[in-house]
Amino acid sequence: MAEPLRLVFMGSDPVALALLDWLAGEGSGLATMVGIFTGPDRPSGRGQAVRPNAVGAWAAGRPFAVLKPQKLDAAALSDLSALRPDATLVVAYGHILREEFIRVPRLGTLNLHASLLPLYRGASPIQAAVASGDRETGMTLMRIVRELDAGPVAGGERVAIATLDTASEVEAAISRSAVRLVARSLPLLAAGGLSFHEQDHARASFCRRLDKSDGVLDFAAPAPVLAARVNGLHPWPSVAVEIAGAAVRLGLADALPGGAAEAPGTVAGSDPEGLLVSTSSGVLRIRRLQRPGGRMLGAREFLRGFPVPTGTVIPSRPMPALVSASPFRR
Repeated sequence: MAEPLRLVFMGSDPVALALLDWLAGEGSGLATMVGIFTGPDRPSGRGQAVRPNAVGAWAAGRPFAVLKPQKLDAAALSDLSALRPDATLVVAYGHILREEFIRVPRLGTLNLHASLLPLYRGASPIQAAVASGDRETGMTLMRIVRELDAGPVAGGERVAIATLDTASEVEAAISRSAVRLVARSLPLLAAGGLSFHEQDHARASFCRRLDKSDGVLDFAAPAPVLAARVNGLHPWPSVAVEIAGAAVRLGLADALPGGAAEAPGTVAGSDPEGLLVSTSSGVLRIRRLQRPGGRMLGAREFLRGFPVPTGTVIPSRPMPALVSASPFRR
């Protein structure tokens, strides 16, 4: 039996955790993680205590060399070279690798990107796919090149998106799909049989880093567009609307056909599943809501403690684009 590959892992995001569990367990016969590069510990949460990211927390107490460089400088390059990796696997690391880092492993530096490339190159592919109303997304394995998420592709795993899936559920499914993709790709990589093909760059679309200002709704848009945005931006940055002077977060929505005579943004009542709001086309049914200082509740329970009368007008706000046919400018 061939010796396991010497693998360096680079990543910072929870989407990598299922794969890390597999690499540390069942997958250890295919690859030995000789080092983990992840982002440095940073202030987070209430009280802004300094904490590790999801990958750093996973690695704590495990028998792996963990490196948390602030920047990928000469010292970080020396640390990587000293690990003598056969391959480096990158998953949502948050750093753009320079050519000298890409060249270190003898079998190359590979990246797992959470979309079906060339769609949704960039920082928020899961949110972009759900918010765009797609019924399918996935995970792609590719070689890293200097251009953003543009490297040749070795393969992918498809993941279905249900109508009531949020980015949270889709992220969990994509995380699991990474295990299947890597499990079948590592033996081919070790044997020299992993083939790559160029992306169709003419079909590329791009997403960007999100912030709280993206969590808004313009009720002049059709209900399916609004429902997809609510679901795609949950749990973060989360859509919030103003109701009775309070910023109410929305956690799940769907669209109903038809429409009402009311102006877009007007509350048209409720049904057993949600709060109904008129739009330019169709009705937005908001299924989960959260008042300031409260917790996310199903609509029926929420409305018992926070009544929203029929005829209430929820203000619209312009919705920044989440996806573009060309890279977003920083």
